[in-house]
Amino acid sequence: MSPKDLLLALVVVVAWGVNFVVIKVGLHGVPPMLLGALRFILAAVPAVFFVKRPRVPLRWLFAYGATISFGQFAFLFYAMYVGMPAGLASLVLQAQAFFTLGFAVLFLHERFRVQNLAGLAIAAAGLAVIGAGAAGGHSMTLAGFVLTLCAAVLWALGNIVTKKVGKVDLVALVVWGSLIPPLPFLALSYVTEGPARMMAALSGIGVTSILAIVYLAFVATILGYGLWGRLLSRYPASQVAPFSLLVPIVGLASAALLLGEHLSTVQIAGAALVMLGLVVNVFGGWVAQRFAAAR
Repeated sequence: MSPKDLLLALVVVVAWGVNFVVIKVGLHGVPPMLLGALRFILAAVPAVFFVKRPRVPLRWLFAYGATISFGQFAFLFYAMYVGMPAGLASLVLQAQAFFTLGFAVLFLHERFRVQNLAGLAIAAAGLAVIGAGAAGGHSMTLAGFVLTLCAAVLWALGNIVTKKVGKVDLVALVVWGSLIPPLPFLALSYVTEGPARMMAALSGIGVTSILAIVYLAFVATILGYGLWGRLLSRYPASQVAPFSLLVPIVGLASAALLLGEHLSTVQIAGAALVMLGLVVNVFGGWVAQRFAAAR
């Protein structure tokens, strides 16, 4: 990977890692479902005038927007609203890698490899430790933990949709897929948060909330996915995917630095197991091949 593209990969890692802190900040002034609606309105409406619609059947475009864009962030925003710390959210959400493997076996008839099963077992143990900490009241709600796992499930389903779509302009897919979430988000906001609260949040919105929405729409969504799509188009997925392992590291570090979040001993142990499981899943096959070649 060229130095320029390596730098772009690190830009994506930082953008996505800090994204969780920005969500937490945005939720201080705007309720979760309304925040989701504003994020995707801003991401989609201006961009569709400049980005050509991807050659994707409407049903798959809808499926993408309903899973990765709406479903994932509806669960994630509400999880963080009810007590999921930003740093741990960035880590637990990476369970999507293993849900994706499971759905790929179920829907695409792919096969598990040994490193996938080993990584899944290790990461599952880590999530169980973190979940036990949530049940024990260690600075995290159990509801927030479970909802974040639900967000990971929807992200994984979106990954399967992306696989079914095949080779497509990822930026265009993200932009046009962003047209799907605003109406469901607004409907949920109306039902669960109420019109009075919606109007109060919009009329009293502060500069911090506006900046958070701009970041979520343009930096985390359009810039992040745009650069990621460029890297995937120029390099093998196996070379690009490992950079996603750095996202929870940036998420945990930025949450500690900017929000003062600190993990308990139980959470640190669980986080270490999840990261180890992710590393085994990504690099296990490569290590096994090198070991076999050296024998």
